[in-house]
Amino acid sequence: MAYDVRAVEKALLTGEWNDELTNSSDAPVVQIARNVVNGDFSDLRTSPSRDLFALAESTEAILDRPLAAWFKFTKDAGAASGTPPATADEELLRLTCAVACLHAFLQANWTGPDLAIEPLDLLTLPPELARVVDRDLLHQKAVADLACGGEPAYHLAKVPLFLLLARLLLDTPFQHIQSAPWWRLRAWRIHEQVLDEPVPAPEGLLTAVEPLLESFATEPDLAGRLLLEQGLLEHYLGNDRSAADYFVRAARATQLEYELTGALGKRTKFQQNDVTQLILLAESRSRGEEGADAASSSGANEKTATENGGDSTNSAASPSAASSATSPTVPETLQLNDETLLEQTEYTSSNAGGTTGSRLSHIDPADQPALHPLDQCILLALCLNVKNLSPAHGLTAEQMTPYIARVVSHPRNWTVHTMALLLRARLEANRTRTVERSALQLQALVEQMPTADAPLRERLRYAHELVLPSAWEMERELAGRFLSIGVVKSALAIFERLEMWEEVVKCWQVMERPDSAVAIVRDLLEGRKAEADTVITRGKALSAARKQTLDAAREAKLWCLLGDLEPDHALEHYTKAWEVSKESSGRAMRSLGGYYFARGKFADAITCLRRAVAINPLLSRSWFLLGCACIREEDWEGARDAFVRCVTLDDEDGESWNNLASMYLRLGEAGKKIDVGKDGDEAENTAREAQAAGAEKEKRVPFSNRLLAFRALQQGLKFSYDNWRMWANYMVVAMDVGEFSEACRALARIVEERAAKDGAACVDEDVLDKLVDAVTRGTGEASTAAGGGEGTPEVAAGASAATGLARRVSDLFERTILPRVSSPRIFRARARLLTAQGRYEDALNAYLDAYRAGVAGTMERGETDVGRWRSAVGEVEEVVDVLRNFGPRVEGFNWKLQARSIVRTFMGRTKDFEDEPEWPRLETLLEEIRRED
Repeated sequence: MAYDVRAVEKALLTGEWNDELTNSSDAPVVQIARNVVNGDFSDLRTSPSRDLFALAESTEAILDRPLAAWFKFTKDAGAASGTPPATADEELLRLTCAVACLHAFLQANWTGPDLAIEPLDLLTLPPELARVVDRDLLHQKAVADLACGGEPAYHLAKVPLFLLLARLLLDTPFQHIQSAPWWRLRAWRIHEQVLDEPVPAPEGLLTAVEPLLESFATEPDLAGRLLLEQGLLEHYLGNDRSAADYFVRAARATQLEYELTGALGKRTKFQQNDVTQLILLAESRSRGEEGADAASSSGANEKTATENGGDSTNSAASPSAASSATSPTVPETLQLNDETLLEQTEYTSSNAGGTTGSRLSHIDPADQPALHPLDQCILLALCLNVKNLSPAHGLTAEQMTPYIARVVSHPRNWTVHTMALLLRARLEANRTRTVERSALQLQALVEQMPTADAPLRERLRYAHELVLPSAWEMERELAGRFLSIGVVKSALAIFERLEMWEEVVKCWQVMERPDSAVAIVRDLLEGRKAEADTVITRGKALSAARKQTLDAAREAKLWCLLGDLEPDHALEHYTKAWEVSKESSGRAMRSLGGYYFARGKFADAITCLRRAVAINPLLSRSWFLLGCACIREEDWEGARDAFVRCVTLDDEDGESWNNLASMYLRLGEAGKKIDVGKDGDEAENTAREAQAAGAEKEKRVPFSNRLLAFRALQQGLKFSYDNWRMWANYMVVAMDVGEFSEACRALARIVEERAAKDGAACVDEDVLDKLVDAVTRGTGEASTAAGGGEGTPEVAAGASAATGLARRVSDLFERTILPRVSSPRIFRARARLLTAQGRYEDALNAYLDAYRAGVAGTMERGETDVGRWRSAVGEVEEVVDVLRNFGPRVEGFNWKLQARSIVRTFMGRTKDFEDEPEWPRLETLLEEIRRED
């Protein structure tokens, strides 16, 4: 009887079986698919599923080949085009077996409970191979084959062959199966989490699933799942902006309505007055019968959650939940039991203070409706995105908490609730009143995984829609929590059991026992210490060649670790790691690059780091080090490309933005290097370079490059707000492109940061004078300051910056500079600004302040420096001229008396210089003032 292939595919994707499929067809592949959806993978051990895993040959020669070459289905996929195309039944069987393998791997390493099937059960081995092929051999070969991009796979992952088989099956061609690209996406995301570091996704992985969005346009939940999973992969690879876009699109697809707003409530038991609390209002769309079934299945558990102040408890321990056979079983939610904090915020207002006209204004904050589990997954993803796109600050944690609280308050699925509790435990780890529950909750989550308290079908249904860490990663997080609170021995015990030797070494270093760390690594490399019980018996019948190549990636990592511990022999150990890995270890090249960079061998560092980023281009630290090495070698184009990759991977890296701006200023048109001279010694070239970056920069650096540098610094300062050096660079570049308002803001930040330490030296007086000139002379000055040689762009930029600039510069003087520092030149600049504004009395006072702070105003009796005295004479003449010009404009001011007093006082202090030729000038000046009087 015929069956609907698309309906079977949908059931596999969603984890929800439609009984109509079983009733409409008795085809074996349909029965197998139903069992897989229900979490039963035993069909892998019987025909026709087992027939897929037939070996390509039955001799021992197969043992020296990768596992991909063991099976007939991989050879058939790569056979000539004369091979008959597969039928829909055959492709669906292949997909179903791939899903079964993938979910078996997830069950063993992510969701639990313990798996009842072994990879060896899938293989039909001839007697010749049955003697040598055992579980340990398959484990080791699978771990070695899963290494990717120079990153080793975690060697204690359970049944890794299932993951490898899933990927091999999904990599075969599909003509009749529409969802194959989606399953490739899922398998790759799981594979990424097995590796030490993220590696780039295969080309076309994300674009291959885009056509499915059109196919599922009429099924919002499927479209939402797909967008969410695409976003989670981008999130794992560090592409946070792209991930945020996918998460928002997923919410739109499922028609999830959510709004972060405020409502009156209390957070402590003794709080008397209600204050506004941050809350997330959210509501799922009505899903008809499906939504009603989901609501009824969780009704008893929601009742329990409400009675316990919004947190659910284990349904096995809840009378109301136990009485309901349909209530979902979820992980235990530990109570806070604090003498001050409430278990959850108590909201006293029935309406949240949201946006006027909000579609969620009808929701009572104290009694929000339950959300669909898929919508809960989307909210948790949005919560992660708040963390990624915000600085590490307490406000970020406060903004994440409402998302988690909204999910925790209505447990609907075992895996979703586990993820919500894990995120809450992470947020609570840094608060004194919640740190205890954080550690205990994390430990409870680790211990619940092997149990069978929830059916596997429920655990797997939304496993692909979350970033739930693997069992070993969760234990690693628990050990890290112990280490952070000083429980080093407990952390060490967990790391040793997990055989995470890098963390073991850190623990020994914390305990000031580096000798023990070195001993462990050497014992592992020399075979005196086995990594695991499964490794002890591995390969007794293996050839020497297979023994050498079996664990190359992990051995290379150990050599790198030994190089970190023994700096005197680091070069030897890193080189050994590169050789052992057969030139595939990204870690070895990163370590060698860092080694050469630290010792000033920048050319060698560039060579090693280029190899490292070719192996794994997702690590921004490698790109940053490469850019710095290129700067030292004056390879500006190489440095620019490296820093562009840095900010692409991590757009919050302020230092990379700063260096990128510097590279733009050193490059000419179309990326050409600026010629600063090829002949002469190093000092001469340095002087020429400084000249090119200074007075003649406008002629040699195109305006487009200067504008790119300005924008790069502007972006970088968002994440390095306290870096005064970046502000100084930003100030100069802003002046260069005519952005005077930004230059004014930058100068203010520099003064705020450096005034207490540097005094008046923190003010760039040249920039200050140019800012005043821009105000007093208008756009003409702006054009001059911007270079003038480029024409229209500079004039336009200057005209835009001149708008409101006078107010900004005035505030700069009055609110920032003068309350902190002063100098004669600062006072004179302010006087010029006040003059342009027609404030003559204030301008006159500023000029007098400049005189008092200058050489003439501070000169005392007994001065012997003739040069200093002559300079002071000029200042006296200047201030008298100022008094002549501005005095008559100030009503009630006797400028002549002030001028005569200044000259006589100065002459009285400096009588020792009466024999100097400039002295008669002072006498003449005094006589002129008397005659005017």
